[in-house]
Amino acid sequence: MKYATIGTSWIAEKYVSAAKTVPGIELEAVYSRRQETAETFAEKSGAIKTYTDLTALACDASVDSVYIASPNRFHYEQSKMMLEAGKNVICEKPATTAAAEMRELYELAEAKGLIYTEAIMSIHTPAFPMLKEALAKLGRIRTARLDFCQLSSKYPLFLEGKKPNIFNPAMHAGCLMDIGVYNLYLAAALFGKPETVVSCAEFLDNGADAAGAAILRYPGLCVSMCYSKVGQQYAPSEIVGDEGTIQIGSVSQLTGIKLLTKDGATELVPEDLSRDDVMRGEAAFFLRMAQAGDYSDAAYRFAKETALTVREICDFIRRENGFIF
Repeated sequence: MKYATIGTSWIAEKYVSAAKTVPGIELEAVYSRRQETAETFAEKSGAIKTYTDLTALACDASVDSVYIASPNRFHYEQSKMMLEAGKNVICEKPATTAAAEMRELYELAEAKGLIYTEAIMSIHTPAFPMLKEALAKLGRIRTARLDFCQLSSKYPLFLEGKKPNIFNPAMHAGCLMDIGVYNLYLAAALFGKPETVVSCAEFLDNGADAAGAAILRYPGLCVSMCYSKVGQQYAPSEIVGDEGTIQIGSVSQLTGIKLLTKDGATELVPEDLSRDDVMRGEAAFFLRMAQAGDYSDAAYRFAKETALTVREICDFIRRENGFIF
């Protein structure tokens, strides 16, 4: 696989670093709106070509796949453009900000014999099947609390009156799309599509959501979650059964996982995994799916169905709370 990256942010750097650990993936090109930025990223990452014109990148036959890490607002149109040009696409979360757009892109990709998927760490780490297996040791699970509150490094800039993309509703950004999707992904991946959702959100003066909470109701199970970009969480999340409890230090990276039972505690996944460790899986999954091109593959169906469930819940939360995008 020879791929290009659209975007030169820190997350693009982390993806490229992780992808280098997967045999069969080679970074060919990088796109940025500014040539200087593209050249700097190419020098650091080892990309051969640079682009400031998306059409030119789309026409480059040496690039068969694209990783998109631009601001959220551009994900849908850039994904569609690259799929129409015959390139596989893996797009940073949120791959789209609406379920209808995501369905359209999946349908377009499959019609053209391509792969389209969302870059999400949690469900592609080795920790995820380990976590699913450990659920069986909890007995009857009736409640879970999946929280993710991380004080944004960009919040001081916002308080100074500046407009960082992550707090800019015009960029389809905010807490739900940046942080909350991780809570929702883990719930959807472990428990499926909820029967009902109740939610609330708190907004900044510019209309961007700063924090939120939701309750997902399943048959016999209640999953609660809160997420914030304006405060820091220190307590672990928990999945609670009548025979044991699983603590999860990070719902985004699935680190710091412990199984607690009457017989004592067992560490399943440590805290100190590197970004390469937790992001390698999504790159490897993308490569495997692109090579196989098998839409009946169980892993592909699971990733697709989970992504669509998350997007449907996000749509509901946005409507229920009056988001402005």
